[in-house]
Amino acid sequence: MSLDDSELVFVPLGGAGQIGMNMYLYGHGRGKDRRWIMVDCGVSFGDMENSPGIELVMPDPAFIAARKKQLVGIFLTHAHEDHIGALGRLWPRLEAPVYARPFTALHVKRKFEEAGLSQKPIKVVDGLGPIEVGPFKVRFQPVTHSIPETSAFVIDTPAGRILHTADFKVDADPQLGPAFDHAAIEAIGAEGVQALVCDSTNVFLEGRGGSEAEVLAPLADAIRSCKGAVAATTFASNVARLRSLALAASQAGRAVVLVGRAMHRMIEASVETGQLRDFPTVVSEDEAKRIPAEHVFYLVTGSQGEG
Repeated sequence: MSLDDSELVFVPLGGAGQIGMNMYLYGHGRGKDRRWIMVDCGVSFGDMENSPGIELVMPDPAFIAARKKQLVGIFLTHAHEDHIGALGRLWPRLEAPVYARPFTALHVKRKFEEAGLSQKPIKVVDGLGPIEVGPFKVRFQPVTHSIPETSAFVIDTPAGRILHTADFKVDADPQLGPAFDHAAIEAIGAEGVQALVCDSTNVFLEGRGGSEAEVLAPLADAIRSCKGAVAATTFASNVARLRSLALAASQAGRAVVLVGRAMHRMIEASVETGQLRDFPTVVSEDEAKRIPAEHVFYLVTGSQGEG
């Protein structure tokens, strides 16, 4: 590759070919004049088969930490732990501004607070950009996913454009947030794209994933048919599914009880940032003890480190 001023490079430090530990670098320029941006800073989770006793696994940031003076920005696609979970621990080695939309930024602020870090580096992106840092212009492009305000990135550089998709699902009726915008993605491509970096779990599995709109009525029927108390568990970050479950339980005449810190945090963050406007009123676990079991529905934190 010719080492000229227009050189554009991609360096995945984690996430490529694996689930979790998402950390991607884009660089423009050459030598000491090269400037970098980072996309996401996530973790993966240990398991008993391959890593017993290990809770979190983080990417090794040594490459970019050694070049942190050239790192002009960290951009976050969404608030899943495999995309932001390492940021509170690794930011002191990076010391770059962090750009995120309000819902994601709220979760990052909590991580910084827990790590004893100042929140000044966190830049809340209320619009969609573009954000200009060094030779990069980064625009947030909304995509549909199981967590609010997920964004792909349109990254424009003097050497060309990159589309970094983030995780996404093509859903015409997602129940939470805007539908997947085919026309916007087509327009981005029509303007010319140098490279597509596509990050979506299970993309190689055959078959069709249904819309979130398709599950509400069956869930309500299933809950209505049950005797005694009912409990459902899922990733707390799957806010669209939390909404579907809670609405289904309410339609079935049951009080909704949240169980687990992550569940409370996700619902509170979604309400605070305006993502959830119709979530049913919840009752506490103590209040639920005074309600007949057949009128109670428990929404319980799931797995993957979200408890």
